[in-house]
Amino acid sequence: MKGVKLGKPGVFSPLGTTPEQLLQGIMAAEPGAMRSSEAFHLERATVVGQARELSQPLSESLAHWDCRNNRMLAYCCEQIDSQVQDAINRYGRDRLAVILGTSTSGIEAYEQALWADDGRPPEARSYHYRKQEMGTCALFVAERFELPGIAYTISTACSSAAKAMAAAARLLQQGKVDAVICGGSDSLCRLTVNGFDALESYSKGQGAPLTQGRDGINIGEASVLFVMTREAGGVRLCGAGESSDAHHVSAPHPQGRGAEAAMRGALAMAQIAPEAISYINLHGTGTPLNDAMECDAVYRIFGDRVPVSSTKGMTGHTLGAAGALEAAMCWALLSDDNSEFKLPPQRLNGERDTSLSPVLLAQESHRLPRVGAYLLSNSFAFGGSNIALIFSCER
Repeated sequence: MKGVKLGKPGVFSPLGTTPEQLLQGIMAAEPGAMRSSEAFHLERATVVGQARELSQPLSESLAHWDCRNNRMLAYCCEQIDSQVQDAINRYGRDRLAVILGTSTSGIEAYEQALWADDGRPPEARSYHYRKQEMGTCALFVAERFELPGIAYTISTACSSAAKAMAAAARLLQQGKVDAVICGGSDSLCRLTVNGFDALESYSKGQGAPLTQGRDGINIGEASVLFVMTREAGGVRLCGAGESSDAHHVSAPHPQGRGAEAAMRGALAMAQIAPEAISYINLHGTGTPLNDAMECDAVYRIFGDRVPVSSTKGMTGHTLGAAGALEAAMCWALLSDDNSEFKLPPQRLNGERDTSLSPVLLAQESHRLPRVGAYLLSNSFAFGGSNIALIFSCER
């Protein structure tokens, strides 16, 4: 399957604000984007993947959308503006759609209003519910580009952005639109940090996927936007597989049956065998349950042949944006900027957990093939919402 084309993404993340910076960051020896903060937990400092400050408010015409989550999206909109204008000129505004993913949208705007100690109710502090509702992400981007057509947001926790990309591809393949702005955005907020901590899933220090003694995740923030079209050439989304565990409201299936089904579905859509995959970007959250089930599922399909790694130790888990952020990493790996065909090595904070299935951890010596590379990226969410995406490049 040739799939659909992904233009150069707009990026705002702890590792940088361009695909080139992402590429440099995931190859680095140290996870410099992670930092300790006392801003998000009620009782202790937590390690988070925090992107840089955005102090400039949205323009007056978009001020009713103003919150950090939408400022992050606005930053990405600037990066893809020329691609969007080209698509508008070629196809017409009504032939463009916007499909984004988020987990918490702009809920940090409500938190800031609620915690402001000035005696006024939240609605009097420049706050409006539209800043935090789930549909805001897509509606804001659609208004930013003056697009009157399809615009909606998918919120399935940590699989949201990846599912938005799969949904965008379906719209294109069905001929309903000619271009889709797709991706995802999630900003740091107290709700998720304290919520994961209440589930005993937030690391006491720096998260360490696949490492012996790992104790949970760190949360990060990111926005990523792609322009997806049916055009030929370039980096492509060529497979997507989705599944539902139907097992537990928050814990994954212990043997990773849903994860396995998603990966096999992506392979089937891409019409390739497991042997064609050159690298797997693991969901790799660093929780004991996720890493165990994911390694089991990967090993059943790929054995110990395909290099794998998790990049969440360098960005934190960006929740609803994770699928798009890691798609942008795959885009960077397949781009001409990766002239040495490197792979992001798995950085362990200690010893490898030998109780996990013996998948092949990516090392600095591993390389992508010069032609015919296929990259698989996993996103697994609460409720057993699973998706795997496969990327390739036509040169």
